[in-house]
Amino acid sequence: MPKAVVCRELGSPEKLRLETFASPPLAPGQARVAIRAAGINFPDILMAAGEYQLKPPLPFTPGVEAAGDVVEINDVEGVAVGDRVIVKMRHGAYADEAVAVPSQLVRLPSTFDYAEGATFLAGHGTAYHALIDRGQLQAGEVLLVHGAGGGVGLAAVEIGKMLGATVIATASSDEKLAIAKARGADHLVRYDKEPFRDAVKRITDGQGADVVFDPVGGEAFENSMRCINWGARLLVIGFTGGIGLAKTNLLMIKGASVLGVRAGEAVRRNPALGKIRIKALTEWAEAGKIRPNVSHRLPLEDYAKAMRLLIDRKAIGRVALVMG
Repeated sequence: MPKAVVCRELGSPEKLRLETFASPPLAPGQARVAIRAAGINFPDILMAAGEYQLKPPLPFTPGVEAAGDVVEINDVEGVAVGDRVIVKMRHGAYADEAVAVPSQLVRLPSTFDYAEGATFLAGHGTAYHALIDRGQLQAGEVLLVHGAGGGVGLAAVEIGKMLGATVIATASSDEKLAIAKARGADHLVRYDKEPFRDAVKRITDGQGADVVFDPVGGEAFENSMRCINWGARLLVIGFTGGIGLAKTNLLMIKGASVLGVRAGEAVRRNPALGKIRIKALTEWAEAGKIRPNVSHRLPLEDYAKAMRLLIDRKAIGRVALVMG
């Protein structure tokens, strides 16, 4: 029988359980996907703890993205048995199989393996929505990327550089910064050795960053307001370092904007955005311009260890659960 990670009580990853389940029959318009890999994302951890904006009823299976093979269909157009696909989900990816409708399926880029496919759209989709739809990053601008050793941070480095920006990457270790450099970062800042606000001013000759990509929050957000250029856009991606406080006087003085980024919700409200985004991302992937950095691949039964890699900031890029 297939297995899934199940949340029956909210809390830490260690409270989740690996359970077997019976495969449900397919309704018309559905496809069954044998999942080969699932991506680990911070929303999975927050959702299992009851701290995310989406709160599924218990019990539920975490995981918002997976990749695998279509093994069964029921009156579905545009999808065939044997297709290699990425599965977009609100939850349910930490499992051996999933039932999906065609709108949830994206053909796996031929350049990717399953683990790369399962760690692609959430991170790169968020970076795309942030930099293009929200931040309107332009060639020649300065992009400051916090958490550049993480999955969405590395995606922002890649896409920012591809768009022609000068990319300043901040991270906590030389190893993480080395990966950011390999993905296109022009300037590297280890914030434990030099305050990044000082480094940004030094690098830009006092002008500051035009766009700030911030999945960290807390002090990172607050200090970012002190090293921005006129008309800067501060993109709020997440708050792994806590909730940042906006100094409205600093924003006013620089004519700056603070923009919240919710890539998934934006598509649910405007599906046309998602089609444009996925088309661009998959074309760039096929051309070899972008690729997730999967630092760890663990079996499904090591789900708690995999989630801890993100919590403890030990991942560089992405972590994937690999089935079979």
